[in-house]
Amino acid sequence: MASTPEKPASATPRRKAGRHRGEGQWAMGHLTPLNANEQTKKDDDGLNVRTRIETIYSKRGFDSIDGADLRGRMRWWGLYTQRKPGIDGGKTAILEPEELDDEFFMLRVRIDGGRLTTEQLRVIGEISQEFARGTADITDRQNVQYHWIRIEDMPEIWNRLEAVGLSTTEACGDTPRVILGSPVAGIAEDEIIDGTPAIDEIYRRIVGNKDFSNLPRKFKSAISGSPLLDVAHEINDIAFVGVDHPEHGPGFDVWVGGGLSTNPKIGVRLGTWVSLDEVPDVYEGVISIFRDYGYRRLRTRARLKFLVADWGPEKFRQVLEDEYLKRKLADGPAPSQPVQQWRDHVGVHRQKDGRFYVGFAPRVGRVDGSTLTKIAEVAEAHGSGRLRTTAEQKMIVLDVEESQVESLVAGLEALDLRVKPSPFRRGTMACTGIEFCKLAIVETKARGASLIDELERRLPEFDQPITININGCPNACARIQVADIGLKGQLVLDDDGNQVEGFQVHLGGALGLEAGFGRKVRGLKVTSAELPDYVERVVRRFQEEREDGERFATWVARASEESLS
Repeated sequence: MASTPEKPASATPRRKAGRHRGEGQWAMGHLTPLNANEQTKKDDDGLNVRTRIETIYSKRGFDSIDGADLRGRMRWWGLYTQRKPGIDGGKTAILEPEELDDEFFMLRVRIDGGRLTTEQLRVIGEISQEFARGTADITDRQNVQYHWIRIEDMPEIWNRLEAVGLSTTEACGDTPRVILGSPVAGIAEDEIIDGTPAIDEIYRRIVGNKDFSNLPRKFKSAISGSPLLDVAHEINDIAFVGVDHPEHGPGFDVWVGGGLSTNPKIGVRLGTWVSLDEVPDVYEGVISIFRDYGYRRLRTRARLKFLVADWGPEKFRQVLEDEYLKRKLADGPAPSQPVQQWRDHVGVHRQKDGRFYVGFAPRVGRVDGSTLTKIAEVAEAHGSGRLRTTAEQKMIVLDVEESQVESLVAGLEALDLRVKPSPFRRGTMACTGIEFCKLAIVETKARGASLIDELERRLPEFDQPITININGCPNACARIQVADIGLKGQLVLDDDGNQVEGFQVHLGGALGLEAGFGRKVRGLKVTSAELPDYVERVVRRFQEEREDGERFATWVARASEESLS
């Protein structure tokens, strides 16, 4: 069990606070809040807001909600105010929060490890239809997000979710967010190690625990024993990646300090090997370092990646071992490179027990409540009642007998859920966008869906893996920097000089195989209307110029700016 530092180091200032109060690191004695967000968290723990929602706000309505709860603490229970309709992207950074706020909420249901039962999925679908105007998006962090949620309905929504073992606890906020897990944990034939027991133990210890409910910023984590590296471990605050140690056997390699947004960083290895039983202790140690040493002065520098960049992996490992674990960790090997670019488990695959799992692709993660209940029915009729969400906005039905595979695939295809999707449907992701998000500048979901249709029509023979990630603002929720084609939403000028929705283009990013960030071509921006033409053009040039076996990202690295424009 990880421990916090000795009280004198974390609670007593080493010297009298002067004019410069450092980065707000608690372990350095800087306990005075240095910005409004830190003051709000000090005033009251975000976990406490649920009682006010249930006893006051749900009874008195939206106008009764305290501002600090509305735009701060309610995130601890998965609630964000959504964007008021009709406000264009040019006003996103200009208007005050109360001018952007609608009287409805986005609600995020956390699905740790992506694990669902058909009963749980049916309830998610029913809540969508009854309380969320049918909305339900599968996110790239294995969650489901609703929109149009009324505060008056939250007690009933929580009752229904929790009755089937689901939660919204710390789905947002400066908290330990959902723990990503391999969607084929425990069933894949090629799995190195099943991390599910560690996910369960971390959830039991950490989620909803007030020792960890006031972090400098959000804390993202991932655990996978799949050789496909299927949880985007490179861009999480902490990640455990399956490896086979030559002496100790199967275990995990530890990565820290990854993250994207406006200052992207690939995580770094600590060079350690940890057993399955050690994973929760190491997780608790790392999140404790973040809580105690993380920067709290500026929110733009408050993610763990900044501390890791300043300390380096050697010092970080030393502090983890000496101050928190009180023991040394074994050295260990790096994970092997995955043998394929796709990491989403789409298609029909044999499980280690001889049955099959079937992965399918919605359009950019967008489904609806009716579709989710139908997926639950189809899965229940053909499998064991188990499903998984993926970190690529996809879903998987588990435990399908060989005799049932063909019928299951037909049932999914009838719902427009492709088991053998085109590379464009398979590889395109999109964030929420301006439809609901207060930070967004442009529309994304509908744009992504229409782009898929256009590319399938124009390039029906294209068969190479390609990722197209569409984001409505610079914050990179859809991971634009690590896509083959990353599209960052912004306002641009069209040929007539009018300001319209468009995108800055990033090309050649990647995870897994030679992970790195995309290349920006000087001055390359496209309007939303021009997007299909641009993507078609650059994909055709890739087809014409690529060498045998060459991936899109590798081609981009050597291609001329003319080829990429």
